[in-house]
Amino acid sequence: MFIVLCLLCIGTGAGCLFRRAHSLRKLENTISYTIFAMLFVFGITIGANKTLVDNIGDFGLQAALLAGCGVLGSLLASYIAYKFLSEKGDGDEK
Repeated sequence: MFIVLCLLCIGTGAGCLFRRAHSLRKLENTISYTIFAMLFVFGITIGANKTLVDNIGDFGLQAALLAGCGVLGSLLASYIAYKFLSEKGDGDEK
């Protein structure tokens, strides 16, 4: 995981350095296709794992619960941030 985070930081830094390069702007169009290909390969990997497929009910329930909690937590945090920031913004306009 540390390697993935390091690569992400290096890639972000490289993107900031080369943001004005016209040849790299063409890469923006390929991002969606790259993500689709990665999801497809991920699906193949999951489908090929017999243990995972046999226990998909257990894993699916846990995944749905974690995803639901993540969405609810994000909604709650964004609502709190909106209320906090909108109250500050109202006082500045008067």
